[in-house]
Amino acid sequence: MHFSNHLMHSLRIKNQKTHGIFMQFKASISSLKVAWRKDPKLDQAIENDKKCMQCSRIVKEVLNEPGQVIPLHYLEKRRDRLRLTVKIKTFLDLNPGLFDLYMDRVRPKSEPVTFVRPSERLRQFLEEENRIFVDNEFLLVSKLCKLLMMSKDKVVSADKLVQVKREFGFPNDFLVNLVPKYQEYFKLIGEPGEGRSFLQLVKWNPEFAKSVIEVRAEEESRLTGIRTRPAFNWKLPPGFFIRKEVREWIRDWMELPYISPYADVSHLDQSSREMEKRNVGVFHELLSLSLYKRIPIPILGKFSDEYRFSNAFSNVFTRHSGIFYTSLKCGIKTAMLREAYKDGELIERDPLLEIKDEFLKLLAEGHREKAERLRLQREMVQEDMKMMALSNNDLDYDKCEKELLEE
Repeated sequence: MHFSNHLMHSLRIKNQKTHGIFMQFKASISSLKVAWRKDPKLDQAIENDKKCMQCSRIVKEVLNEPGQVIPLHYLEKRRDRLRLTVKIKTFLDLNPGLFDLYMDRVRPKSEPVTFVRPSERLRQFLEEENRIFVDNEFLLVSKLCKLLMMSKDKVVSADKLVQVKREFGFPNDFLVNLVPKYQEYFKLIGEPGEGRSFLQLVKWNPEFAKSVIEVRAEEESRLTGIRTRPAFNWKLPPGFFIRKEVREWIRDWMELPYISPYADVSHLDQSSREMEKRNVGVFHELLSLSLYKRIPIPILGKFSDEYRFSNAFSNVFTRHSGIFYTSLKCGIKTAMLREAYKDGELIERDPLLEIKDEFLKLLAEGHREKAERLRLQREMVQEDMKMMALSNNDLDYDKCEKELLEE
């Protein structure tokens, strides 16, 4: 994994001051080790979304059932897969307003059991979600085109795209409704069945072939009147430290020309610094296209073949810790884009995050109604206690309150 003789010769001519710098260039990229350090603010960003994500998983599970109904005990059996730490009934009590419970039979002659179905309020949210998807249809099309345009053959497995729909904000039915609507861009090829269906790019749109970094450089050039070359923002948070030799390698690596994630790199050596520059660009673009500017690393790994990632691709995120952060929150390695956050909050929000805002409103409304019911119940208990106290001055008030609450 050394650089070519031609590149070494160029470096000798360019920099003959010290033999040490030449040896630094010659060093294998994979030998550069950067210690991982925890970033509490970015970890907290993931923690803040954990409850919303958990509720979304349960909603998705119910909506995917035939008729969008499921027996409560069936849902309970899936608790581990849904990564739920409490019983389903407890979850429903903690998040009122999402579902309705009713009695029905699993089979005609069986005993009635409790079923779960979406509440009317949840169905109204789903209608609002659909409106947001329609309003942002061009954004969805551009994201999907970009994912295909970055791939080496402009083709990506349909199954893999379905697996990342949540990360990029695609609707559940995007392959059925969105893709056929834009046949000038997309074509489904292959056969029905797992791993045998693929989405192919039909038309290359030059406007979509501009990365976030390139668009930012163009905007800076327009505002200042001075040509700005595309470059990564590289900044470590206070208290982070990397070794001198790594800092020097990063400094020289940053001086290399930016390689667009949409450029043809079939001529590049997989172990070269230039390929590393391109890979960092692809990861930066993928994270920029995602809803939360973060993606679990195992999910990125599913696209190693399509985007020409090496087996050790995950080391990129720690090696370039001024660009990325690897969170270990929730037991999953997640790549995060540092520049997208300030004090643990997203600086620029994806328009599709309006769906999350509406979902949080739905949850908050249910919590308010539950709190109001508990308040009224408490007042009724206190009123009953007063009435009982009038008839018996020797009444044990604490015991009375406990008995009434247990009724």
